[in-house]
Amino acid sequence: MWLKPEEVLLKNALKLWVTQKSSCYFILQRRRGHGEGSGRFTGRLVGALDAVLDSNARVAPFRILLQVPGSQVYSPIACGATLEEINQHWEWLEQNLLHTLSVFDNKEDIASFVKGKIKALIAEETRSKLAEQEEEPEKFREALVKFEARFNLPEAEKLITYYSCCCWKGRVPRQGWLYLSINHLCFYSFFLGKELKLIIPWVDVQKLERTCNVFMTDTIRITTQNKERDFSMFLNLDEVFKVMEQLADMTLRRLLDNEIFELDPDLQEPTQITKRTSSLFQSTSVCSDQKFGSLKLSQNGNKVDKETSPLPNSEALLAIFHQSGTQSPDSRMSREQIKASLWNDHFVEYGRTVCMFRTEKIRKLVAMGIPESLRGKLWLLFSDAVTDLASHPGYYGNLVEESMGKCCLVTEEIERDLHRSLPEHPAFQNETGIAALRRVLTAYAHRNPKIGYCQSMNILTSVLLLYAKEEEAFWLLVAVCERMLPDYFNHRVIGAQVDQSVFEELIRERLPELAEHMKDLSTLASISLSWFLTLFLSIMPLESAVNVVDCFFYDGIKAIFQLGLAVLEANAVELCSSKDDGQALMILSRFLDHVKNEESPGPPIGNHHAFFSDDQEPYPVTDIADLIRDSYEKFGDQSVELIEHMRCKHRIRVLQGHEDTTKQNVLRVVIPEVSILPEDLEELYDLFKREHMISCYWEQTSLAFQHHDPNRPYAEQYLIDAQQFINLYKLVSPWTCGAHTEILAERTFRLLDENMDHLIAFKGFAICLDIMYNGEMNEKIKLLYRLHLPPALTENDKDSQSPLKNPLLSTSRPLVFGKPNGDAIDYQKQLKQMLKDLAKEKDKTEKELPKMSQREFIQFCKTLYSMFHEDPEENDLYQAIATVTTLLLQIGEVGQRSSSSGSCSDEYMEDVQTEASTSTSDQDSVFADMGKMPQRYSQALSMTEGDWTVSLEHILASLLTEQSLVNFFEKPLDIKSKLENAKINQYSLKTNEMSRQSE
Repeated sequence: MWLKPEEVLLKNALKLWVTQKSSCYFILQRRRGHGEGSGRFTGRLVGALDAVLDSNARVAPFRILLQVPGSQVYSPIACGATLEEINQHWEWLEQNLLHTLSVFDNKEDIASFVKGKIKALIAEETRSKLAEQEEEPEKFREALVKFEARFNLPEAEKLITYYSCCCWKGRVPRQGWLYLSINHLCFYSFFLGKELKLIIPWVDVQKLERTCNVFMTDTIRITTQNKERDFSMFLNLDEVFKVMEQLADMTLRRLLDNEIFELDPDLQEPTQITKRTSSLFQSTSVCSDQKFGSLKLSQNGNKVDKETSPLPNSEALLAIFHQSGTQSPDSRMSREQIKASLWNDHFVEYGRTVCMFRTEKIRKLVAMGIPESLRGKLWLLFSDAVTDLASHPGYYGNLVEESMGKCCLVTEEIERDLHRSLPEHPAFQNETGIAALRRVLTAYAHRNPKIGYCQSMNILTSVLLLYAKEEEAFWLLVAVCERMLPDYFNHRVIGAQVDQSVFEELIRERLPELAEHMKDLSTLASISLSWFLTLFLSIMPLESAVNVVDCFFYDGIKAIFQLGLAVLEANAVELCSSKDDGQALMILSRFLDHVKNEESPGPPIGNHHAFFSDDQEPYPVTDIADLIRDSYEKFGDQSVELIEHMRCKHRIRVLQGHEDTTKQNVLRVVIPEVSILPEDLEELYDLFKREHMISCYWEQTSLAFQHHDPNRPYAEQYLIDAQQFINLYKLVSPWTCGAHTEILAERTFRLLDENMDHLIAFKGFAICLDIMYNGEMNEKIKLLYRLHLPPALTENDKDSQSPLKNPLLSTSRPLVFGKPNGDAIDYQKQLKQMLKDLAKEKDKTEKELPKMSQREFIQFCKTLYSMFHEDPEENDLYQAIATVTTLLLQIGEVGQRSSSSGSCSDEYMEDVQTEASTSTSDQDSVFADMGKMPQRYSQALSMTEGDWTVSLEHILASLLTEQSLVNFFEKPLDIKSKLENAKINQYSLKTNEMSRQSE
């Protein structure tokens, strides 16, 4: 099998290996003692060492080493269990690589080329093994069944892989199985009769790192908001950590960042567009108001005239506006010609298009500065923009035609920045350059509405236009924004923040003295932000900065990291003696302003971004070629793989930092509005956010998922729809009504959905819940009252027994009730007094609620009956609400008769008093059968059916007459227990709901 090349210093260490074959670049060796019959003493000793010391991973008896002539460093690239297997690898190397290596000049290029080929072979083998596993998935299916049974997650939660390991609980290891799915990390253990289940969403992971504890030298530590979990005893810890890192990174970017680019299908046919998103994790691009096609016109409503935008330029702007330098023409051209000649020699030997070898020589040529005649072409080649250009003929022209002449917020921003882009260069002092810049930026905003236009894109694009044709500059911009600097050019510049964190870590590792002096490295990170966003174009003279761009297109972001470290090292002494952040900024700005390019064929162009244009005393000049050479020599050993690993680690921290900021800002707004304790409100926010995330996990068609956008205001970033609200209501609301709970939750949602978009934010949810738990009795009754009026109560209410579609209930109950001891209480007098008091205290500025009809009132009463179910004082509450309900029905009937006759009917009141003597035995029969109702009352109700009303004041005053009802609404409620129970049951509730839907 092929091995990932790792360097070893001695090819015959301890005489454990015997050479069988050798060539100029490869050595085939056999393990001593293998295949020697009875063998000598050394062979037996080696065999014993293999058996004792490597019992878990025996050494293969054959291997192939890569040797570079003149070097003492060797790299194993293949191993085999049999001679036939290793000979197959040897023959492949002789047939496919041995003759090719002779074209390379130095040993570094040979080693790099061979290692790249071996890694490609390993990747191909890995792909084949995965295919074999899919063909025989019995073990995986068994693990999948156990995963679903143990954690009760929906079928939509796809299992990726699983491992046997230990989870440490304090000092006690729990042996079990670790399951890694798309959205969760799950662990199950059953040890000594104790079961342990862990479900950790990837979006909750704040730190993922390899560490060690007292008992284990290598563990994986997962840090969430409140806990740290250590996992160890993996057979292949490197593989597990890499899979975890990738899953956490992908999930966080998909759910929290939501900035993964995917072309809008409305713009072009998907089959004609090159997509560079993951096939497993994709995020639909939700366009903002700035989307072209549904343009939002500016206030003046004007459109840009297409006639002012001619056809794209067919050559680079520098060829049109070429300037002469201060050097003599012969000297200037001779240097450019020397560079061009060196490049031409390289092209002849190694090729000049996409098949060109990447050698150490080409890196040195790039560091010297690419000649202007080749710069644009080589930028296209190094960035792979040449592939996009060739595979999309006519694409840019169509974009220009579609986008120009339309006006929206994006075009307004572009117009403001057009004349700020390299204003010191003649190419952008006239309409030719300005028009080309306008077309490229507008076309890109049309292509990628998710990014649209961000500041610093204008500076980068203007430089691209100087050295490349207009269409080529467009595809270079695509390569930079979508591949080379991912997530840099959006509203939150997540990518730039991640690289600032990586840069801080590199400073600590590579410049420890500077890091020790400057305790807070965030200062240097903030100063260097423009270095990364504009590739030094905004803070270095243009003729010098283009050399940096050369290195960037060849080596990617690695070139910016190492150049930034070189700049800091060159100024380390002054930075260590600086007294504050301002002085550090002045030191770095002055240094960068004096980085010159003596070999530039053009004249020096003033940098209008520089902080220091006039120095009182001469400042030493640094040549850009020397600075770049130092950066490669001192800091060029940082591999792309290492930087990507650091990016993954810091992206988790940056995104979670944004989440914490969002949470704190939302809580800061909500806390003054509620009486819930801050720590409980924080847990409630976590539940609310988790409910939103669950919809993103398994219901990508939900409204909440489709409207998720990190660029929204803090309070609106997480929204829940009606079904999610119902789930949360069941978990945390104190007003549970049995089977009636879901109906009440729906009404509450409709009440809170004031803008009718079928989504609510956390603030409205928290304020409503605060009333239920901590509100005064009148606030709770008012909320209940509003829940039984439109828009909360609708004709399409789920309650099939709703009296909205049934005959009206009987109101043939007296206003006078008999007490068990025979005394009678006249509630009419008490109510009159209460109503007078309420009228005096009523806030005149408060909007008066509409009165409640009899149909709505019956629903109100039904809700109250449902709320009292299983309460310890259930019987007393039922009797009390029966009394109050009858009383309110009579009050409404009195008002009905009064409104129909113009005055209160004494005759009717006398009839009520008479009826009381015959109805005291039926006090509990509040909702009487219409058939048993006296005919005269039935006729009266049918005649004036629409006039029956009762107000909030009537209901509140009536409820206050019953102490048991007052006690029920004023008793203290504990939200902590509800929150703890909700955290446990939130997932199971969602799973049960999805199971019912699938049935």
